[in-house]
This record gives sequence, structure tokens and C-alpha cells, in this order.
Amino acid sequence: MPSKSRVGLWLYRRAENLLALMLGVMFLAFLLQVLFRYALNLPVGWTNELSSILWIWIVLFGAALVVREEEEVRFDLLYASAGPRLRRIMFLLSAAALLFLYGYSFPAVVDYVTFMKVEKSSYLKLRFDWVFSIYIVFVLAVIARYIWLSWQVLTGRDVDAFDPTEAGSGV
Repeated sequence: MPSKSRVGLWLYRRAENLLALMLGVMFLAFLLQVLFRYALNLPVGWTNELSSILWIWIVLFGAALVVREEEEVRFDLLYASAGPRLRRIMFLLSAAALLFLYGYSFPAVVDYVTFMKVEKSSYLKLRFDWVFSIYIVFVLAVIARYIWLSWQVLTGRDVDAFDPTEAGSGV
């Protein structure tokens, strides 16, 4: 088990590294856009396109593979004020709805993303099926996460042991 934990932690760190790399590239593209537009008076479109694509990937890749459950931003006044049993019921109902909706829409999502191979981005000429493929990864990760969390709730483990009033900066 410790070797699985070590491998998982290593993979998690590499996902964080990739996310940071994407953010760095997006920032450099933004700086180039400002330089070309205002300093050289030569507006270019590829920097805007690259920034937009990277933003989609950063948000979905991060939500799928990097952001942990306790780091999610939530408005949970009713959920937090409920007792443990009612919280479990609320969680399971929400998870069931989420799993149904993502599961039901998944074939259409895959169909749409694979259909988008006929379109390419304007400047970088990237096929849109590659651009939007991260959404499939995101949906699969959300489904897997909520199956796992639901299993934990059903087997009596408390997924809400995290206290947001004791949250730190992650250091």
C-alpha cells in the first residue's frame, strides 16, 4: 500500500507541475499579446487563441486531477447546519443526481467531441476534438470521484471530516 500511495503522490505532483506549466505558458502568451499589440502595434490572434484554449484546459484539468474535494468552493449553509445523518442523505442524493446527469450525457459528449475533428482553430489550426478532449477527462474524473465518495459515505466513512474553519494555505 505505501508504494501505491507514493506512486499516487508522484502522479499528483506531476499533474500539479503540468497545471503550473500551462499557467506559465498562458501568462507568456498574454505578455506576448500585450507586447505585439501595444509596443509593436502589430496585433496577433494566436496568443489570444492559445490563452483561451489553455484557460479551458487549466480549469478542467485542474478540477479533474488536481483540486481535492476539500479545496472545492461551496455555498453550503444548509448542508453544514444539518446533522451527520441528514448530511449523508443530502450528499448521496446530490451525488446520485450528478452521476445520473453526467452519465446520461456522456455518450452525447463523446459524440460531440469526436465530431469536432472536422473543425480547426483559426490561428493555431488545432483540431477541436483535441482541444475539447479535456472535457471527457473531466467528466470521467468527476464520475469516478463521486462513485468513490458515495462508496465512502455508504460504508460509514465521513467525507466531511474537513473543517473549513481550520483551512490553511496548503503549506
